[in-house]
Parts: sequence; structure tokens; C-alpha cells
Amino acid sequence: MSAGKGMLLGLPERWDEACFAVPAVRALENSGLLGGLVLREEQSEFWRTVSGLPQVVFSEKTGWRKLAEELSGSWEASLVWEDGIAAKAFAKAKIAKRLGPEKAVPGKLLTYPLDVAEGSTEHRVRLYLKTCERMGVAVDRPEFFAPVDLGISPEPGTVLLCPGSDFGVSHEWPLDRWQEVGESLRAEGRRITVADVAGGRGLGKILAERLGDGTEFFHAEPLAGALPLLAVYELTVAADGSLPHLAAHAGSTCVTLFGPNDAVWKRPLGKRHKVVKRHVECAPCLLGKCLMDGRCQKELEVAKVLVAALGCSTV
Repeated sequence: MSAGKGMLLGLPERWDEACFAVPAVRALENSGLLGGLVLREEQSEFWRTVSGLPQVVFSEKTGWRKLAEELSGSWEASLVWEDGIAAKAFAKAKIAKRLGPEKAVPGKLLTYPLDVAEGSTEHRVRLYLKTCERMGVAVDRPEFFAPVDLGISPEPGTVLLCPGSDFGVSHEWPLDRWQEVGESLRAEGRRITVADVAGGRGLGKILAERLGDGTEFFHAEPLAGALPLLAVYELTVAADGSLPHLAAHAGSTCVTLFGPNDAVWKRPLGKRHKVVKRHVECAPCLLGKCLMDGRCQKELEVAKVLVAALGCSTV
């Protein structure tokens, strides 16, 4: 990596936030401001689908102090969106101009705090876009928001089901209803594949066994490596978790089942996607484990999910 050329960008560590940051990263790179990216090593393949900029990767074992040693004396400016390893490393490395949203990153880690925050009824992507706008970078080009082109066309009639969530058990719909959805979609002529995710409870494997012969199964780990597989499916029906965001990035149309999370704030990017949820008084609580009776999941009806899924598929 060429030292000191351009701004060093610390990328979000969560998968959903990484996907929300994509339009802003494209805009920043297009502006010519960026010189390099700092990111978790498991996200490296994902970010190579977005940007050709040099990468500095780190793991949990690396730690922010070791990362700071690698960066020390090499960069004049940096930008972060969250209080993570990159933000701490940039400060420790004494990068002179350290930018970031003042409400998201502790002031001691920044030298140029930016007054930006998404509104209460705005999608999370606005935090990233407002940062660009605050820096004078234009964000209004359609290509900044487009799914990545992996050179893979979705196969008509294919449906990927993902019942598990890495966000916590409260984000998972009852498995018998997933089975009913899979059987109903198959009766409509759809070809069903089931995926499992790391951090879940193995629900995908159980669902694939219940759906029986003719049901393909794969474990989407690592997620970045699964992007070419996700791009194959015309439709992805998934519990709210990291996978639908990656599937949307890969070009699949997504129906995401929301429970405790805020769909206005955290739905997958793209107008073609659909969100299915059951409004209950205690949602959105944003909790990974329900403190009540799981009503946001238990009261979500199969018919509602099927209407959304059948409305998206073209076969």
C-alpha cells in the first residue's frame, strides 16, 4: 500500500452495517478522497466486490494496538463510522486528521468530529450518506446503490430459504412455519434450497431434512465466500440477520422476516425487496433474546409470508 496517499477508511465490522456503507464507500472512492480500506479479514472478499482500493485487514487476534503499529506514520487522514478497532487504531497511530460522526465515535478518538446522524424515521444508510455530504461528496448516482455484478444471473424459479439468524433467537420464526412455506413454494413449482448461517442454531439443516428429497442445502460460511451462491437465487426468504443483506448485495430479491428489529431502519437496501412483519406493541425492542413471549414471531402468519414470496418470484 502506498503510504499517505488519500484518506484511510475504517469499515463497519457488522455485516449489515457493511452493506449499508456500500453506497457511501463507492461515492467516496469516486471522489478520489480514499487511499485505502481497513477491515475485518473475513470481509475482505466482500469489499473486493465493491472497491479495488488497497486493504489493511485485521482479526480479533490482531487487536487495535498491533493495527496501530502497522499504520503509524503512514497516513495523514482517516474516517470511521463506529467506535471499533479501526477508530482506536487510528487514534493510537496519531493520524492527524481523524474524521467520524461525533454521536457514534467517542470524541477522544477524533480530531474532526462530524455533526451527522440518521433521523428517527430514516434508513441506516443515511448515516453513511450524510457523512459523505458533510464532506462535500456527491451521493446521488444510481450506480452507487446497485447490487454488485458478479457475472451470475439468478435462475428463474429458484428460492433460497434461511430460517436461522446470527442476530439471536428472537429473530427466528417457528420452524414448522418455515416448513409450510417451503412445501407451499415447492407446490407452486419453485426449486427450494435451504441455507444455514454461522451463529445460528442449525435450523437450516433441520428444515432441509424436513423438506426431504429434492431439497438442496449449504452452510453459508464464510458469508463473503457465499456471495456467488447467493447470486444464483431469484428469491431469498430469510430471517432477519446478516444473510439477507449479503443476498441483496449479490443481486437476489429478498423477503426478510422482521421481528424485534426496526424494518424502517435496518431493512436490506433496494426498492425491490420486501419486509414481512407482525406489528406488536413491544416491537421494535432490538433484543436478541425476547423478554416476553416472542409474540412478534409467533403471531406472524404463513399466508402473509407466502403472499410476499409469490409476489416477488417471476415463474
